[in-house]
Amino acid sequence: MQTVIAVAMHKPAAVPDEPPYLPVQAGAALGDSLGVRRDDEGDSISLRNPLYCELTVHYWLWKNVAADVYGLCHYRRYFTLHPGKGLAGILTQAEMEELLQTADVLVPRPRLYLIETNRSHYAHAHRESDLGHLRTVMAEQCPDFLPAFDRVMKRRWGRRFNMCIMRREAFVAYSAWLFGVLFALEERLTRHDGEILPRTMGFIAERLMDVWLEKEKPCYRQLPVLHTEGQGWPRRIAAFLLRKVTGGRRGRKV
Repeated sequence: MQTVIAVAMHKPAAVPDEPPYLPVQAGAALGDSLGVRRDDEGDSISLRNPLYCELTVHYWLWKNVAADVYGLCHYRRYFTLHPGKGLAGILTQAEMEELLQTADVLVPRPRLYLIETNRSHYAHAHRESDLGHLRTVMAEQCPDFLPAFDRVMKRRWGRRFNMCIMRREAFVAYSAWLFGVLFALEERLTRHDGEILPRTMGFIAERLMDVWLEKEKPCYRQLPVLHTEGQGWPRRIAAFLLRKVTGGRRGRKV
């Protein structure tokens, strides 16, 4: 089974460089080379990295790599079955293959937002009108996804990071749907708002993964995410409370 897990990176970092992991520079067209594979080779959207974040690597993987299993993780976030083992706990190919015997898709465990819905969380952290434009695009392109979208927006939990591991058929189907929606949304936001906040497409895609899972219902497993850097929870909590009080929004890094 040919497996390729792209490790999206935008700065020098210690990352796995043996199969199935493949370090890929995100937004390579916009910066100095990191000495790894680049997301501006072949069919790419590397120049749109400020909007699409790690998704420029996802797109490159979809369009330029032939494999039986595809995946995307980050230079500082990986799937794991052993959360307490640090870097030694990064999911191995043998573990992936065993998991994929009973599932077609591996995704992160969801985050819980006890006092927020997905809609209100996005509205407080970003620009609420993006979701209205997104729903309009989906009504035009894939109206059968709207019930799933509405259910996901009302939930108080959601998956983040745009991380996944998928068998080829699922990955191709998900990628074609995802980028079809995102490209149409980008065009609509440019036409109606004139400005798109940084990282918007990456943030929107995080919500769309849950929509796709809700609608298509592939057989999937949820895995813990191993963070190799501190998550800065005191800063995150303070920023969350500030947004709740002031309604402030900014294009922040997840």
